[in-house]
Amino acid sequence: MRIIRYLNNEKVPVLAAVTNENEVYSLPYRDFMEMIRLAEEKNSTPLQLVEDVITQSIPHDVPYEDLKLLVPIKAQEVWASGVTYEKSRDGRNYESTDGKLDATTFYDKVYEAERPEIFFKSTDKRTVGPEEDVYLRSDSNWQIPEPEVGLVLSKKGEILGFTVGNDMSCRDIEGENPLYLPQAKVWKNSCAIGPAIRLTETVEDPYNLKIICRIYRNQEKQFEGSANTGQMKRRFEELVSYLLKDNTVFDGTVLLTGTCIVPPNEFTLQNGDKIEIEVPGIGKLVSNVKSQVSQPVY
Repeated sequence: MRIIRYLNNEKVPVLAAVTNENEVYSLPYRDFMEMIRLAEEKNSTPLQLVEDVITQSIPHDVPYEDLKLLVPIKAQEVWASGVTYEKSRDGRNYESTDGKLDATTFYDKVYEAERPEIFFKSTDKRTVGPEEDVYLRSDSNWQIPEPEVGLVLSKKGEILGFTVGNDMSCRDIEGENPLYLPQAKVWKNSCAIGPAIRLTETVEDPYNLKIICRIYRNQEKQFEGSANTGQMKRRFEELVSYLLKDNTVFDGTVLLTGTCIVPPNEFTLQNGDKIEIEVPGIGKLVSNVKSQVSQPVY
C-alpha cells in the first residue's frame, strides 16, 4: 500500500492511498502524520486504517498517472547517510584523491567504523516532489544525483514507511575538502522526495528493494544503473539509532540511507537533463534539472 499527496481540481492537497492495481482512494486526513497519530489513538495500524477507508469507498475517477503528485510528506527535516555501500565509498575516494584509488582515506575508515556518517540534508522549503525542478549549484562543475531509499520516521525513530530520494551532490566541492560537505549537499532544490510512501507493514523484505537510476539528455538515455538495498553494509535501524542519539527528531523526518549508484567519473549533470529514480513497489521519482542564477554576494 502506497500513500501519496496530490493536487485536486480546486488546487487543494489531498492525501490518498494507491493499491497494487494503481487504484486511488482519497483519505480523510490532512497529511501522513495525522493518519499515523489516529492509528495510534485507535490502537490500530496505518494499514488497517487505510483498508477500512477503502472498503467503504470507491476508487478515484482520475487515473493515478494523471494526478498532479506532490511531495508525499512535508518533512521538516531531511537527513542523509553516507558511505553505506562499497560503491559510494569508492566514488568518494576517487573524488577526494584525484583518482588514486589505492590511497587510504577517511572514507575507508568511516566505511569500516562503528559510527556511520549522518549529515543534515534538507528542509521542507528546500525539498521538491515528483516532476519538479532540482537545481544545479552555480559554483560546481561536477554534479550528480544520488538515488536512495528514504525512511519516513516518527519522533521516536519508528520506521513508518519507505520512499524514494534524490540526494543531489557536488563531487568537486566535497572532493576539494571534506569540511565543504554542507555546501556540496545543501542548497535550494537540492533534494527530491516521492512519489509515494510505502507503508512499512507492506514491505516483506526492506533489504531486497531494487533501486534504478536513469538520466536523459535531449530525450536520449545517458546513464542507467541499478542496485539493491541488500548491498548495504549498514542496517536501517543502525542508521536511525545514530540519528536519534542526543538529538531532537520530528515526526515525519526523512532519513536517506545512502547510494550504490554512481555515474561514470567523467559525467556531470547539465541544464535540461531528466532524472528518473525508481524503486519498484514504491514508484518512480522524476526530477527536471535546471540551472539557477547565482545570487549576488554582499
